[in-house]
Amino acid sequence: MMIKKIKRLTLVEQVAIQIEDLIEAGQWEVGSKLPAEPELMEKFDVSRNTLREAIRALVHAGLLETRQGIGTTVKSLSTLGIALERKVQKSDLMETLEVRLALEKEAAQLAAERRSNEDLKLIDECLEKCKEAAKGKEPQHFIDMDIAFHKSIVKATHNEMFIELYDHITDSLQHSVHEIMRVRGPLTDEYEVHTDLYQAIRLKDAQLAMESVKTYMEKAKDSLYTMMEG
Repeated sequence: MMIKKIKRLTLVEQVAIQIEDLIEAGQWEVGSKLPAEPELMEKFDVSRNTLREAIRALVHAGLLETRQGIGTTVKSLSTLGIALERKVQKSDLMETLEVRLALEKEAAQLAAERRSNEDLKLIDECLEKCKEAAKGKEPQHFIDMDIAFHKSIVKATHNEMFIELYDHITDSLQHSVHEIMRVRGPLTDEYEVHTDLYQAIRLKDAQLAMESVKTYMEKAKDSLYTMMEG
């Protein structure tokens, strides 16, 4: 059997990996600014050129973002999340709905099993905002509240990877919900489905929570089919 040569990492690659590890460990949150170059050079014990090359590589990967007059900020928690986000952006609406169904059913189940009283309070607050947004007949505002509602449920799973994955597909979710709202028109019945889901989570009924998500998604699929046929 032929033995493959072990690739030695360059200093730039080593620094890039260390920065990525620190971001994933929560050293710097999304949107936060990285320390100044002198501090990072001392931290990693590297030259300015090496540090800049490492940062440039992470900017290209989508993990960091550099803006004139602001500096370098964290754009994503992981390169895996960026890869997923790009994949979802290229998918069609039906594929996005299928991903939503899988994620949100599991999130609903876990939230029903694990939610705390604080989690339930946040979900309830988001539900009320959805209700008010539906009355206001403003689709974009409702979409924002709809996403916030589902994010509050995902947060109640207490699974950090789940939360991060959902965060990375938010933009695509907003697009899919917007298209569905465009076809469905009136929003008055939307928050009723959310209420059923909230009650299931409140009662810690995982099966009912998953069924509520399935009902919601079936309506969304019907709307999408109507749009495609039109």
